[in-house]
Amino acid sequence: MINILISGIFGHMGRTVFEIVSEDEQTQCVCGVDLKKGELCGVPVYADFADVKEKTDVVIDFSSASNLDNILAFAKKTGAAVILAATGYTSVQLAQIDAAAKEIPLFKTANLSVGINLLQKLVRQTAAFLGENFDIEIIERHHNLKKDAPSGTALMLAESANEAFADSKKFIYGREGMVGARQKQEIGIHAVRGGTIVGEHEVMFAGDDEIITLSHSARSKRVFAAGAVRAAKFMCGKPAGKYDMQDVLADE
Repeated sequence: MINILISGIFGHMGRTVFEIVSEDEQTQCVCGVDLKKGELCGVPVYADFADVKEKTDVVIDFSSASNLDNILAFAKKTGAAVILAATGYTSVQLAQIDAAAKEIPLFKTANLSVGINLLQKLVRQTAAFLGENFDIEIIERHHNLKKDAPSGTALMLAESANEAFADSKKFIYGREGMVGARQKQEIGIHAVRGGTIVGEHEVMFAGDDEIITLSHSARSKRVFAAGAVRAAKFMCGKPAGKYDMQDVLADE
């Protein structure tokens, strides 16, 4: 059995991860860490990583970017692998994550959905095949409570497309006013916020007289929790390094 610690276990995503871990025959949740200690279905929940006594193979974190220092310190101390599923990391924190990956096995991706990661691969291949003959525009839609824009997933898809052009394209975030004709070096990224949309991403390749659209729609946040558990099973026992969902898909 893979022993999993869920950081942010009392949150919506944390509880969903707990459900999936409990249903999986290869994994078990040995404890959680959250702002308020207590227990969840008999599993102890601590307010501080320093209080954790249980042997932990993998930490799945759906808490907050502000918790990064505590998680990395715990992983370095115990040798546990880490699944970073929170959002909103600063550039300083991203550099911190890269440095930590030299000491511990660390998994980070902008989106844990298997479908999105397949879309990422398709976007990269399509951009390389179509080249400069097609303009690339990305539209992402999320619920009205999402604080950041554009989504990390939209940026991930834009970066994947840009790989086909040696990262020479410039990202344009929405358009307003007399911006002039669209330039060839642009990749447009547009954010929509409304209602309870879980997450939708559309990559449009617009050419002369034809449009090719690649898209993904998440109907439930459960797909992200399932991806996190899938990643945890992949990461257990891995050597130090930085991993993402592309590594999981390649392994499978």
